Amino acid sequence: MVDAAGKDDADEKAKEEKETRPNLILIIADDMAWDDSTPYGHPSIRTPNLQKLAEAGMRFDNAFLTISSCSPSRSSIITGRYPHNTGAEELHWPVPAEQITFVEKLKEAGYWTGAAGKWHLGDAIRDRFDEIREVDTSGFQLPTGKAGQEGKFVETLEGEAQSGCVDWVPMLQERPKDKPFFLWLAALDPHRDYSENIIENPAKPEEIRLAPYHPDTPEVRADYGLYYDEISRLDKYVGKVVEEIEEQGLTDNTLILFFSDNGRPFPRDKTTVYDSGIKTPWIVKWPARVKAGSACKRLVSSVDIAPSLLSLAGIKDRGNSFEGRDFSSLLTNPDEPIREFIYAEKNWHDFEDHVRAVRNERYKYIFNAYPDLPQTPSADSARSPTFEAMKALRAKGQLLPHQRAPFLTPRPSEELYDTIDDPHELKNLAMDPRHAVVLETMRAAFNTWKKKTGDYAPDLRTADEFDRETGIPTAARIRPRWDRKRMVEAGLAAP
Repeated sequence: MVDAAGKDDADEKAKEEKETRPNLILIIADDMAWDDSTPYGHPSIRTPNLQKLAEAGMRFDNAFLTISSCSPSRSSIITGRYPHNTGAEELHWPVPAEQITFVEKLKEAGYWTGAAGKWHLGDAIRDRFDEIREVDTSGFQLPTGKAGQEGKFVETLEGEAQSGCVDWVPMLQERPKDKPFFLWLAALDPHRDYSENIIENPAKPEEIRLAPYHPDTPEVRADYGLYYDEISRLDKYVGKVVEEIEEQGLTDNTLILFFSDNGRPFPRDKTTVYDSGIKTPWIVKWPARVKAGSACKRLVSSVDIAPSLLSLAGIKDRGNSFEGRDFSSLLTNPDEPIREFIYAEKNWHDFEDHVRAVRNERYKYIFNAYPDLPQTPSADSARSPTFEAMKALRAKGQLLPHQRAPFLTPRPSEELYDTIDDPHELKNLAMDPRHAVVLETMRAAFNTWKKKTGDYAPDLRTADEFDRETGIPTAARIRPRWDRKRMVEAGLAAP
């Protein structure tokens, strides 16, 4: 039997714990490669606020996404599940209402939950947030009618609204002040299409650092430059959020995690499972717990975000739907390994494909279920000046061997890379007998994960939405695509 004094003490302790729970902020870049900022060694992209964020917190050097595709990546993050288990594994599929998200768990525990910027998750889970300030992303999708048939975008946003970040600080300012809060702040930068002169002192051609699988032409350098400029614009808004947190006196007990939803929107980057597609910048600032200027080289995955935030919020009853691992111990002990492998996938994104990847801290194994299909980039990348330059050089016979990957068929069913000796993953070691043991180890890890998570290649392939050479919409675009649920109901696929 608890006396009145004991009850008062317990109530006071519970109140103190509630008041000291950290505020949680996710800042999500849209299509930003892991090493395209100064904290990760880029010599010229102007990202002073990301640099300050890393200097005040922890930089993760081996952070990965479960997929390099916008909406499936976000669906995976918010549900804490691998894309093929979210019911939203293909581009533009909404998250089903039956999915559990970490956001409602925070909300039930007393957090105020808000989202501002790009949404891209469908309508069924909007009620998991107390407030959503969504920007119009229809400019990322080709319209119907003549403009769509010609492969033309219709711009729906102007000026700073194109960043997707203009509601971030107002939401911080106008939130309820009597609760801990969680914010999902999702940029549109640096997603295509690009505009010129969006920042002062735009990137110069001589400042561009090209990936070796992209040709060095003026058009490609200019394309990279516009991408750099959008990263710099995004960086400005990161600084505005940090400044507002400081002005509200919340710095010490507010955790900020900055990362990207997928890689650079260029051929052989976005929608691939190479590191340029699935590796992400990942910076955590939380002065109360995280040592300034620290770094972590251990593997983490975006599927780990959900259980980790719930752990940090002190929520013990998390259920069993989350498939990731709690990485919160790394914030104070960055040398402690929490996982041996990360796993990633590629599904339909404008074009059909089915690819899976397993990576440890050195090696990457890739399985291509459809080796007969070329590695066509996403539609926005396929319409880019970079891909146009690559096609022109290919027509002239001037495209270098390591730049031909988006066009080659058949692809190997298996790929193996040493990411330390070969960071751009250009030399496939799968057929090298000296790496037979490594290949078998990585293949076994893939098969174990595949069985555990119930992954499989669909019985039917989904039609491409665009022509792989011209980028023009195909007939498939004007008829509904079969999602898996409808295929099962029609008896066309296994449940």
